Amino acid sequence: MNFIVYDIALLVIFAIVVAIFLIRNKKKLKREGLLFLYKADWGIKLINRIGKKHEKALRVLSYVSIAIGFLLMAGIFYLFGRILWIYIFNPAVVKAIKIPPILPLFPYLPQVFKLDFLPPFYFIYWIIVIAIVAITHEFSHGIFAAYNKVKIKKTGFGFFPFFLPVFLAAFVELDEKIMATKEKIKQMAILSAGAFANVITAVLFFFLLWGFFVASFTPAGVSFDIYSYSPVIMSQIKSIDNITFAMVPNQQDLLNSVNPNGTSVIKTVNNQYVVTKDFLEQQKNTVNYILLYNNLPAINAGLTGAISKINGVSIDSREKLSSEISKYSPGNVVTIETKSVEGDKTYKITLGENPEDKTKPLIGIGFMNQPDTGIMGKISNLIYSMKKPNVYYEPKFGAASFINDLLWWLVLISFSVALVNMLPVGIFDGGRFLFLAVWGITKDRNKAEKTFKFLTYLILLFVLVLMIFWGIGVFGKA
Repeated sequence: MNFIVYDIALLVIFAIVVAIFLIRNKKKLKREGLLFLYKADWGIKLINRIGKKHEKALRVLSYVSIAIGFLLMAGIFYLFGRILWIYIFNPAVVKAIKIPPILPLFPYLPQVFKLDFLPPFYFIYWIIVIAIVAITHEFSHGIFAAYNKVKIKKTGFGFFPFFLPVFLAAFVELDEKIMATKEKIKQMAILSAGAFANVITAVLFFFLLWGFFVASFTPAGVSFDIYSYSPVIMSQIKSIDNITFAMVPNQQDLLNSVNPNGTSVIKTVNNQYVVTKDFLEQQKNTVNYILLYNNLPAINAGLTGAISKINGVSIDSREKLSSEISKYSPGNVVTIETKSVEGDKTYKITLGENPEDKTKPLIGIGFMNQPDTGIMGKISNLIYSMKKPNVYYEPKFGAASFINDLLWWLVLISFSVALVNMLPVGIFDGGRFLFLAVWGITKDRNKAEKTFKFLTYLILLFVLVLMIFWGIGVFGKA
């Protein structure tokens, strides 16, 4: 039986158990804003003990936490700007991803929106990640509060009635009256402590992910990014699938003539190329030229997946692939085996000629290796830094991929929560953190309040613009 069936069953059982628990304890529930809170005394003694026992370490870590808070705030502003730029000026990216920019993280999100570049996100992942991220975040607030002699009134969890009874959150309730009497720098340390804990969690799980991946996966093939292609001037195109154009075709003419379910052959004045409808649709903004696949074995054979063997010889790196192919000559027939999630495949391929040196053979595949940029791109690069480029890795045991994906989500979500939490908006710790910082620097509470309100409205405006351009990108005309 498919794992997702068990996962959905676990979700249902969990929801029923939580619902029964909440019904039995409904007198202890309290409505605050969008949340229903269940208040308890869980962990308060432990939090106070840690806060009092490690005062020297917490004194130093308070300044580290504040510094990280400022760095995260700068990072989320930069990230917000980059996302806004993409949504305004790259509607094709928005249309491809489809996911709304403001959306809570829920189980099966990548599967629902068909985000193939993300690993699956099961309910069991979700509940483990939420528990680790929320508990470390809130307990860190509590520990720094205990160190600064701020009373912890209650702990507990909350849930959104709109997602009853699964969408949970944790909280540590502090005595706000005592909190307000503390020095600004102490309040800032308490406020930034949650995001600080999430960063530490992300780092710890990153090293765990690294070690687990190295121990549990082995190189088993080479993945290519694209078939070999060349730019072609539109005026040189003469026919497609032996149908001659009366005049110089444009992209729409090609789209109307191409085989919708396979490949089509395009002839120019001097050469012959191959193209698919999907490849053409990705190039709607070009005018005088177009990219076409070179008429080489890979595209003609429909080669897909990671190349794992050539004539029985195992391939585990790009260097090994190049070395093995170089043993043959153009016109030689080779057997290529590939691996993918759809299963293993075998192809008989006649090697083509390298146009720069006709004595050398070509399969007709390409490696793009475009580095991701921006904060999230750098995070992704860091998470995957233990992998060699374009190498397909195979798990050594059945549960390896499951555990690896869970660790991957823990790293990504821990750091993402840290970033978002320092957004200077009232509902996040970053709002009050920035207010205190501006107040402390300017010595003027009125200026701090105006700055806080301005940034809150500015970010809300950004969110509105994001949603508008998301709607245009997803629902607008292509």
